[in-house]
Amino acid sequence: MSKSHLNLIAGTWSAGEKEIENRNPSDVSDLIGMYTQASGDQLSATIQRAKHAQREWAAYGLERKQAVLNAIGTELMARSQELGTLLSREEGKPLAEGKGEVYRAGQFFSYYAAECLRQLGENADSVRDGIEIDVRREPVGVVAVISPWNFPTATASWKIAPALCYGNAVVWKPANLTPASAVALTEIIAKQDIPEGLFSLVMGSGKAIGQRLVESPEVDAITFTGSVPVGKQIAAAAVANLTKVQMEMGSKNALLVMDDADIELAVTVAAGGAFGGTGQKCTASSRLIVHESICDAFTEKLIAAAKALTLGHALEDGTQIGPVVSEQQLQENLDYVEIGIKEGADLICGGERVDMPQEGYYMSPGIFMNTHNSMRINREEMFAPLASIISVGSYDEALSVVNDTKFGLTSGIVTKSLARATHFRRNAKTGVVTVNLPTAGTDYHVPFGGRGDSSYGPREQGRSAVEFYTTVKTAYISSGDV
Repeated sequence: MSKSHLNLIAGTWSAGEKEIENRNPSDVSDLIGMYTQASGDQLSATIQRAKHAQREWAAYGLERKQAVLNAIGTELMARSQELGTLLSREEGKPLAEGKGEVYRAGQFFSYYAAECLRQLGENADSVRDGIEIDVRREPVGVVAVISPWNFPTATASWKIAPALCYGNAVVWKPANLTPASAVALTEIIAKQDIPEGLFSLVMGSGKAIGQRLVESPEVDAITFTGSVPVGKQIAAAAVANLTKVQMEMGSKNALLVMDDADIELAVTVAAGGAFGGTGQKCTASSRLIVHESICDAFTEKLIAAAKALTLGHALEDGTQIGPVVSEQQLQENLDYVEIGIKEGADLICGGERVDMPQEGYYMSPGIFMNTHNSMRINREEMFAPLASIISVGSYDEALSVVNDTKFGLTSGIVTKSLARATHFRRNAKTGVVTVNLPTAGTDYHVPFGGRGDSSYGPREQGRSAVEFYTTVKTAYISSGDV
């Protein structure tokens, strides 16, 4: 019998109302474990306990909080091999990426451990005589964290770490596709010097647990990463209670390759951005906008680069692209291949399900050419190892195509021209811009977020996180002297 894994409900590891299987997408015969699903009553109990625990946690001294976050970060980094292997086993990304993700998660906690000691307020003189003003930030309260499956440890950590740093309680609902990573992170957090019930894990479906969580009037803030439709549902539910919301949602990122680009560099940047993580990144480069004068040469080299990538079991040495996360995701990807072909795009490489020695959800990296920006494959987020090449005749046309989207998360340019790079940085309508680098890959100490349908609410990461996880209090103080 496979081991059953529990939720952390109001400080106690508890079974739920049912269990789900967690299987390895690299080899579906590998059952990772059974994972419990929380009930509505358990969710209510954990929110109530979190409210009391948050007040106790907020009263902890700064160095005591710092020690907790440091301990979490140190353990994640020390165990990155072990926990990265578990992550890759259940999510499908190559082992090097899994280990790197866990290590990066540890860095998030270490960063916010330091931020515990940098919570500085402001002061000012009043326009009235004899009065001073003190402005400081206080915890927002109970924070609901809803995290995705594609970065199950890192994305959760960049939400949980600042929430705890600034004195909040956390109720975490991870994605059901990656429960093992959620349990592992929870075990590390739960054993720290924190009040009982400060941190809770409530695994469950979006309909049964997620919706009830975001509709709760007892939740003070909701941070979410996921799809646009779900994000809009969360926003609507939050408005009813005037709950603070932060959301990272869809994307349709563009990489612009100019006529003066180093083609070898451009291909390396494009292949890494489009196919890294099997394309299952919100920052993936799914639109490759290439100047017509070098489009043929670029396309030829990109095809060769895509075919050279090693597709295989996530835990095998040498694997560069693992499986997609699930049968459903694979089918959605293949559906987009058919959509692109029906729209008139030419599939010139890959885009097929691949049979391997073990049964899994494998797909070859696919490239479309002769596409235009009005096609669905260039308008909708596919979350697949698929990229479309759009040929353009000028920089102005290219910039217009980059910005012609309802999304606005990341964009990039490959060029040798400082003038073009500077103009692009100033005029690309995205929250993140890269120059001669993949659109995928960001640092943890600076703001992250986008525009349009990509993001809503304050930025994540770095010192910008304070805007979401705290509320401002302005105090007026009089000495009482006349």
